[in-house]
Amino acid sequence: MLAVAVGVIGYASFKEKLSAAKIVNDSLKGIREKYNFIADVVAVSAPSVVYIEIKDGRRFDLFTGKPITLSNGSGFIVKEDGLILTNAHVVVNKPNAIVEVKLMDGSIHKAIVEDCDLKSDLATLRIPVKNLPTMKLGSSADIRPGEWVVAMGSPLALSNTVTVGVVSSAQRASKEIGLWGKDMVYIQTDAPITFGNSGGPLVNLDGEAIGVNSMTLTSDISMKATSHISFAIPIDYVKDFLAKSKAKLPQVSKRYLGITMMSLTPNILMELRMRNPEMPTDIKHGILVWKVIIGSPAYNGGLQPGDIVTTINGKPVYSASDIYTLLESSTGPLEMLVVRGRQRITLTITPEV
Repeated sequence: MLAVAVGVIGYASFKEKLSAAKIVNDSLKGIREKYNFIADVVAVSAPSVVYIEIKDGRRFDLFTGKPITLSNGSGFIVKEDGLILTNAHVVVNKPNAIVEVKLMDGSIHKAIVEDCDLKSDLATLRIPVKNLPTMKLGSSADIRPGEWVVAMGSPLALSNTVTVGVVSSAQRASKEIGLWGKDMVYIQTDAPITFGNSGGPLVNLDGEAIGVNSMTLTSDISMKATSHISFAIPIDYVKDFLAKSKAKLPQVSKRYLGITMMSLTPNILMELRMRNPEMPTDIKHGILVWKVIIGSPAYNGGLQPGDIVTTINGKPVYSASDIYTLLESSTGPLEMLVVRGRQRITLTITPEV
């Protein structure tokens, strides 16, 4: 009888612990459901986010035999018939380029560039696929500093990457971040983005795109982010671009240099002068050449990583957008005034068509 009584008491105690554990688990589950709101945003938005890769149709990897990758970025589907939005600098026309889009399901499709506006840094692609999941476009007019936002894309070619932050400024003027050649505002956020994020959506907690991730602020020429200060093109600019794009024939720039560049900010200039005390002190503006694609017009013309381009065809260069504008509006060779170390040299480069 004693053994039975002890057994009953033990079972009752065990049952009580199970009940308590269930209460705790249910409570934790409720907390998770309450605070994991980001996961709900991702579930709604992620299916429409794509990875974009630009390949060279004439150059092949010696080991794989596949076309060499020139660059990559992100985008998102805005029409179920295959229309994709991204940044212009992701897909700006390169000769012999092959544009491929990878969907969330892993399928890869060839894409064509339908429209490309270098001034606003927006472009559209199209893939031959129907009934695709689309990203809902919100409004950037009522964004407030402090709002939670989610940045989605493919940094460093890592597809379906999600980062989170808050809006730091809903209207950061382009001139405040060193983009003197533009007259627009950006959404500033601390959601981390890096190479490959360009063209991906900045999403609000309703799962709506409120911006297109475009760039991050760097503190030095090592390209390290400055406390995750990132910028997105407001979605209201995007809506205007899409409306104009629909009303016209595709107009894509045909001239290609073959460089990766960054606008000179005061911080980058300071870093350059610290590394090279002999750098001319009168340099106040220009673009820093970060990478030169082998075999490109820039490479053949003598441009090197680390060069600073201050003028082209006698016109001052203040930002990367100035380069794109010149490529789009001019014909013939480009005469560049370049600072290399303590030297000033002139290079003549003929962009490819």
